[in-house]
Amino acid sequence: MNSLIRPSIIKKTLATRGLASVVTDAPFHAHYPVVPGSLTAHLQLRSGETFTGGSFGAPASTVGETVFTTSLVGYPESMTDPSYLGQLLVFTQPLIGNYGVPKRTRDSYGLLKHFESEKIQCRGIIVSDYATKYSHWNAVESLSEWCEREGIPAITGVDTRALVHILRGQGSTLGSLSVGSKPVDTQDINWVDPNVDNLVAEASTNNVRVFNPTGDVHVALIDCGVKYNIIRSLCDQGAKVSLLPWNHDITKELDMYDGIFISNGPGSPTHCTETIENLRAAFSVYQRPIFGICMGNQLMGLAAGLNAYKLRFGNRGHNQPAVDLTTGKCVITSQNHGYALDDSRMPQGWDRYYVNANDGSNEGIRHLAKPFRSVQFHPEAKGGPLDTGYLFAEFVNEVRATKKAANVGGIPEEAIAATAAVAGASA
Repeated sequence: MNSLIRPSIIKKTLATRGLASVVTDAPFHAHYPVVPGSLTAHLQLRSGETFTGGSFGAPASTVGETVFTTSLVGYPESMTDPSYLGQLLVFTQPLIGNYGVPKRTRDSYGLLKHFESEKIQCRGIIVSDYATKYSHWNAVESLSEWCEREGIPAITGVDTRALVHILRGQGSTLGSLSVGSKPVDTQDINWVDPNVDNLVAEASTNNVRVFNPTGDVHVALIDCGVKYNIIRSLCDQGAKVSLLPWNHDITKELDMYDGIFISNGPGSPTHCTETIENLRAAFSVYQRPIFGICMGNQLMGLAAGLNAYKLRFGNRGHNQPAVDLTTGKCVITSQNHGYALDDSRMPQGWDRYYVNANDGSNEGIRHLAKPFRSVQFHPEAKGGPLDTGYLFAEFVNEVRATKKAANVGGIPEEAIAATAAVAGASA
């Protein structure tokens, strides 16, 4: 056991309270050996617990929401996922960094192949055992070098199992990650909750960008903090993709797009009032397919009349089971979200689409008459699993079929006229 904290102490602190219990013994301190020559780092939770280990990232200090992911692979993708903006990311996989960091190679669409955005999005990372030596044919630098270069603090030697017990018990909590010989005085820490800010506005693009301009159908992708593989997955299906800012008034141009897609994103969906209002207006007249992922699911739900709530510790990882309520099929999904829709009472015309087989939380909604649907999980998961990748093909094929039907009179002319009228009235 790579730890100076005795198993008996962990047992005394945790075992009698169960897996989802709160550690109330204070103060809670866990100290681990620091590699000679390395700096000391400290993770301090707002609830009073402190973990001390070695620093292998930037010699910086930061505050964020401490959350954990159960993903076994894909730390470059996770760390660059905009949905982790404002968060300190705990990896439950014990060994991290063993395959280094890959090249910044771009694909034919100009997107980074091995990262989900242009930079590290989380504010810091916490691991049990950082691999100082990496080995992979595509690696160009170590995880430590990458973190240092991007100014991200990182701590190793943390008993992440004990830490996750705490987070499961009391829920995701604010944490301070600092580098120095001693922890920071808690009274000097500015405990600012990132969820009070509109993180979507920070993560979103500021300008309209077009990908795969020769695609045969035109999809508007509302960027709430989009992962690159969502753009790639739509383009790979043959769609032209216009990436729009989160608050772009799409109601002015509904007739321009054969389909609408709403991306994932960080923080609380309640901050995105403009997006919600734009979607609500689109729902009333748009007759073509609309699809949402993660934050997109929550925004579509709010626009339809549902409420959202904060999960105790969120669902993050590559192993979340979701049941398709239309078929009864269970799929294993990648997830990264701290909020969920309250689907206990569905608005008229809407129904539940998927449900989480673990905790019963909402995993998607669908309209009963129009081609509108969404999922809470990530079918584009770059680190896997790939169970639900077919949803992109289904969406683009539905967009293609709807466009064809409109061209031959399959969609009532009054519906098309109404969509164009909304666009004209808003202009």
